Amino acid sequence: MYSAAAAAASPPRRDFISVTLSPEEAAVGAGGYNNSKAWRRRSCWRKWKQLSRLQRSVILFLFAFLAVCGVISYTSMGEPWKNITSKSSDDQDSEPEIPGLKLANPAVLPAPQKADANLGDYPELSPQKPPKPPHIRRGPPNLQIKPPRKDVWLKTRHGTSRVVEELVQADKEEKTEKSVISWRGAVIEPDQSTEPPSSQKKESEKPSSVEAEDQKVPVPINDRQMAVIEAFRHAWKGYKEFAWGHDELKPLSKSYSEWFGLGLTLIDALDTMWILGLKEEFEEARKWVANNLVFDKNVDVNLFESTIRILGGLLSTYHLSGDSLFLEKAKDIGNRLMPAFRTPSKIPYSDVNIGRGTAHPPRWTSDSTVAEVTSIQLEFRELSRLTGDPKFQKAVDEVMKHVHTLSGKNDGLVPMFINTNSGQFTHLGVYTLGARADSYYEYLLKQWIQGGKKENELLEDYMRAIEGVKQHLLQRSQPKKLTFVGELAHGHFSAKMDHLVCFLPGTLALGAHNGLTADHMKLAEALIETCYQMYAQVETGLSPEIVHFNLHAQKGHKDVEIKPADRHNLLRPETVESLFYMYRFTGDKKYQDWGWEILQNFNKYTRVPTGGYTSINNVQNPSNPEPRDKMESFFLGETLKYMFLLFSDDIDLINLDKYVFNTEAHPLPIWVPA
Repeated sequence: MYSAAAAAASPPRRDFISVTLSPEEAAVGAGGYNNSKAWRRRSCWRKWKQLSRLQRSVILFLFAFLAVCGVISYTSMGEPWKNITSKSSDDQDSEPEIPGLKLANPAVLPAPQKADANLGDYPELSPQKPPKPPHIRRGPPNLQIKPPRKDVWLKTRHGTSRVVEELVQADKEEKTEKSVISWRGAVIEPDQSTEPPSSQKKESEKPSSVEAEDQKVPVPINDRQMAVIEAFRHAWKGYKEFAWGHDELKPLSKSYSEWFGLGLTLIDALDTMWILGLKEEFEEARKWVANNLVFDKNVDVNLFESTIRILGGLLSTYHLSGDSLFLEKAKDIGNRLMPAFRTPSKIPYSDVNIGRGTAHPPRWTSDSTVAEVTSIQLEFRELSRLTGDPKFQKAVDEVMKHVHTLSGKNDGLVPMFINTNSGQFTHLGVYTLGARADSYYEYLLKQWIQGGKKENELLEDYMRAIEGVKQHLLQRSQPKKLTFVGELAHGHFSAKMDHLVCFLPGTLALGAHNGLTADHMKLAEALIETCYQMYAQVETGLSPEIVHFNLHAQKGHKDVEIKPADRHNLLRPETVESLFYMYRFTGDKKYQDWGWEILQNFNKYTRVPTGGYTSINNVQNPSNPEPRDKMESFFLGETLKYMFLLFSDDIDLINLDKYVFNTEAHPLPIWVPA
């Protein structure tokens, strides 16, 4: 037994626990824990080995599954990412257009494609495809700076995905040339070749895409435009079957008539087919021009008509298509028309024999009409610009300068006739904006626009003439108080207005758009209402050639009166032309609606089932409009073209800041600074 003293003196008792360590743990204990990668790897491996075979298999399967999913995700996301990065790179690489003086736009007009159809209305036409891809520019918006190249086809204007050929690359050369030359008021870049196509630089074989700044989402063709395409195809069907290569179709007798024997309808319709996108029809017509259009023939042609229809049509088609064939033909006919200017006064004769190289006035007089000698300038000026030969522009400029100085005007209004020997106005005292004088006023404004708004004499004459119209020719009818343009004969006012005068609202609107006084637009709005009423107040909904307005209210009488000799309709374009300008500049849909009414009435009263449309003798008789068996070439060259443009909401479809139309609706380039 321990005594109390012994217990107090002895040390306290300690308890111990025995632990058995493995060799690795013992080593760690000896060396201490250091969190090294090797130690962690051995620890993970130990834990992995402790798992059962099933557990290890499940984990391996999960890892393999995740790896496969990762590969699939990478491949699906890689292509869009690549497109995004490449697009960004392209945007960085594209350079802005070099500033400088040039034609309005350097891009070539896209090639036409066979037009699509409106489902349901015209089952014989193929359905329209949705636009693809959306970045291709819809034409025909632009001009190129260099003369257009032959057979250049771009992606169709109508948004289909097929590409035939692309624009030939020339952008680098164009961007490096900055110096300019000036010739007769027109500013042109030095690479604007004035040599024949044979001396032009060889085209590069490398195709290039449309410049980034020229790309835009295409505007789809709408139902009303498709109706115009159908109408054109129906007219073309008759011409192709019964009058191919001849001047005009006689749709009722299924034959043709000749005026010059130069295929007037075909040439007049070339640029219409391009604008409407009718590639197949255009190619057929081009083959005829290449193989059959010959000007070396003993035939008299009218200087004015052959200039506005043939020369104007060829120049326009050259600019739109880029095919030098049309420029070569234009140079040929232009040279053959030059003998008309060999007169004592330099006022041209009305008729030219293009085979013999001789010219003469009409058999019954030595006079020419003022409209004819002053409405050939746009075409001859453009021919000089393209060829570099100043003789064409010099001849027509001398005419305008001479007329500018003549006496016999009445506050800017000109008589209808001018003598080719004396160079003086004849039949003084009669003033009209109708036949024999109409396009004189139109070309005053359009030459000023074409030349870059630099030729002040032209503008002065135009502004003075419009003031003369306001002072002497404007009146209001009863009962609707329609503003109309009458005629003045030796101080006596006549309430007679030709349908031809309906060009005036569009011309006034064009002038206002180009910075002229705003009251011109107000007058245009009033006059286009009158021109529409010349259709709406007639039984067939089609205007006669001439109307007389009532100046005094009479019970049971409309504003418009029609005489038996004036009640024919020739499928004229002037009202539709002005509707196009008014809609383009105002955006008012009523102008499109009015044009749609006119097209429907053309279809109702002038359409021939076997193909073609016909002029009619009586617009007041819906049951028997008395068809005349003649389809004028301007129905395809002007009326349907303006219809198609009127129904379009694409301002780049012949942009009016880049093109000016001649009096036969053939667009020519404006010579303006960029």
